[in-house]
Amino acid sequence: MSYQDLRSFLKKLEEENLLIRYEDEISLEPDVRAVLSAAMHMEDPPAVVMDNIKGFPKGTTIVGNVHASWKSNAIMLGMDKNATIREQFFEMADKWDHYDKGSVEYMDNPPCQEVVIEENINLFEMLPLHRINKNDGGMYLSKALTVTKDPDHPDDFDKENVGIYRIQVQHPSTIALHVMPFHDGGRHIRLAEERNEAIPIAVCIGVPPIIAAMAASPLNYDESEYKFASVFDGKPFKLAKCIGSDLDVPAYSEYVLEGRLVPRKRFFEGPFGEFPGSYSGAKRVFHVEIERITHRKNPIFETLYIGRPWTEHDTLIGLSTSVPIYKQLKETMPEVKCVNANYQHGLTAIVATDLRFGGYGKTVAMRVATTPHGISYCKNIIVVDGDVDPFNMDQVMWALNTRVRADKDVTVIQNTPGFQLDPTTNPPGMGNKLIIDATTPEYPDKIRDFQMIEKVDGFDDMKQKLEELRGK
Repeated sequence: MSYQDLRSFLKKLEEENLLIRYEDEISLEPDVRAVLSAAMHMEDPPAVVMDNIKGFPKGTTIVGNVHASWKSNAIMLGMDKNATIREQFFEMADKWDHYDKGSVEYMDNPPCQEVVIEENINLFEMLPLHRINKNDGGMYLSKALTVTKDPDHPDDFDKENVGIYRIQVQHPSTIALHVMPFHDGGRHIRLAEERNEAIPIAVCIGVPPIIAAMAASPLNYDESEYKFASVFDGKPFKLAKCIGSDLDVPAYSEYVLEGRLVPRKRFFEGPFGEFPGSYSGAKRVFHVEIERITHRKNPIFETLYIGRPWTEHDTLIGLSTSVPIYKQLKETMPEVKCVNANYQHGLTAIVATDLRFGGYGKTVAMRVATTPHGISYCKNIIVVDGDVDPFNMDQVMWALNTRVRADKDVTVIQNTPGFQLDPTTNPPGMGNKLIIDATTPEYPDKIRDFQMIEKVDGFDDMKQKLEELRGK
């Protein structure tokens, strides 16, 4: 089952008891972050709808934690809500192979343009903005899609980028856009600034859940997030053209902010509480002027609490990070079985692989470090045997405890690209790679002879039987 908009997905979550409606009056600060943070520490963290916001008209609606739980993620993928993380991983991996079947369809008079505002734009009055964490440097859009086109190839649909970047509202109609140089959106902006040209920007809030997941994925440069969303939905993804530019936006977005990035102009942005659980410092980032706001009638403002893990951010990007790395490895290393990069945006990645020859585990790790995501994010790379489940920490710890030889299997590569928001990088953006090869040595490498305990006879049949008995 696909969900064409945020509203239909919220309805499904409510039916599955994965959504709470918080009806008491709340203040934007500190209540919104308190509600969303507390909800993440519940069993099967629910989405939370808040529609009684102090200082805003009755009916102003905020929703958060839409991607909070693995059950919600399974529902988004059209799976049974009790599907395991590993099962969800392979469901996503299977869909990844059908990119060529992805398609889009444009809507006339799209829902996202039911209301159009082109004068007297004041984001502080029109949106229920708040600081995500109390020491943030200002009001943020923490779960908004940013859409840009490649200035060199504006007609190449596959090179249009949809990414989730942090956005600070600086003035009533200007925003500060924090995009890293290695992001595809950052590449688009660099090309435009080299020519001193303004480029159109669209910021979309409250989008269908699958496109949010795709926007959080480290795809190849010429792979369209919209086409991937179509593959997962099983039908053409609905788009609309912006009113003031040729940018494509989700037709069912709750809000769309249309604007232009002013080349070679910067704002000081930050600090901002980030996914490592620490505040990033202030820095100069891109300046965007908002020229138009369009939205649905009775729009829903979607936000995301990000801070000390586990938060919705971790679930949203977990498999959306793991699967692309897995697919990129499989292109040249078919022995790779599975990848778990669910933790803190893949700063640690665990890879299960069969071995082709001695030292192959370390070779796989170095390939992880050269994937688009791994270049800057994956600083700790653990490689385990193909029969070890990287999503099962008991098995991973068993591999670490019984396979790793500290003098041979632990490698540190110094002075490599790092992620600027990781507080261990110094200077920000420069770090090191730690490789731990926890695989069983393969010829010509060797360890002393030993005999592994075999899998218990009848294990699979008996496990299935016991599950059936428990389900009665």
